[in-house]
Amino acid sequence: MSNNVSGLPVGRGLIYLVVAGAAWGTAGAAASLVYRTSDMGPVALSFWRCAAGLAVLYAARLLFGRSRALAAPAPLRRRVARATATGVGLAVFQTAYFAAVSATGLAVATVVTLGAGPVLIAVGARLTMGERLGRGGLASVVGALTGLVVLVLGGGNATVDPVGVLLALVSAAGYSAMTLLTRWWGRDGGTDSSGATVGAFAVTSLVLLPFAAAEGLTPHTDAPGALLLLLAYVATVPTALAYGLYFAGAAVVRSATVSVIMLLEPVSAAVLAVALLGERLTAATLVGTLLMLGSVAGLAAGEARDARAARRARGEAVPA
Repeated sequence: MSNNVSGLPVGRGLIYLVVAGAAWGTAGAAASLVYRTSDMGPVALSFWRCAAGLAVLYAARLLFGRSRALAAPAPLRRRVARATATGVGLAVFQTAYFAAVSATGLAVATVVTLGAGPVLIAVGARLTMGERLGRGGLASVVGALTGLVVLVLGGGNATVDPVGVLLALVSAAGYSAMTLLTRWWGRDGGTDSSGATVGAFAVTSLVLLPFAAAEGLTPHTDAPGALLLLLAYVATVPTALAYGLYFAGAAVVRSATVSVIMLLEPVSAAVLAVALLGERLTAATLVGTLLMLGSVAGLAAGEARDARAARRARGEAVPA
């Protein structure tokens, strides 16, 4: 398996993904504060998020060096192809999601995008890489999707717009392609995760630049200091840190498991809204959160168990 040759154990990859999902969940609250502080549009915010995140990632790469797990750099053509494909998938994922939120609202856009993602990824992983979910994995995916619907739509205030739903499905397709490609390339053990993340963000920034320029790159604000602090947070925690951990973990963990763990994003956002923004803890929030956390824990435990069994079959020592 790829975790053996890439140098990143599956258990650590699972932890990376959990942290990434939780960090992604803080992006929505930060973005809402950006909108309150300035007139910045969603595409411009997405561009600055990626461009500033790219600067942080590149600085970290220069500071800490290339991945120690990489024995030799991949050919330039292959690295460019990987960065281009992943970067375009990331740009489609983010931009189509923002457009879906604008068209049909946050609740429906979130449910359709994050709900369709695990289904598309599970089918794609089965057809392209032969990854099987099994009954337990299938039950975990169904439980997670049920929890997502209860958590996000439990209030009953959602409105459905067909164009918004279509945009959300396009966003899910971009997310699924990004996840499947990361897993596919991680299987050969020749992926420099930090370099791949930097390349993907460079491509995404270039793709978003003309659209962001048309929307307006320079926002007007009465609180420039607060805006800069918010943009710095968005660029570092839910972007540079989260995506760096995501691409590293997604290379060694089964694609369907990745997609379910990343459903921690709305859980993190819901907890943040209750704890810090004063929103009321409803029964739907509690039930949906428990369903999703239980599904994520079950699928992650199964992934770690299978990884230990594979190491024993190869005659390797397995830590207690």
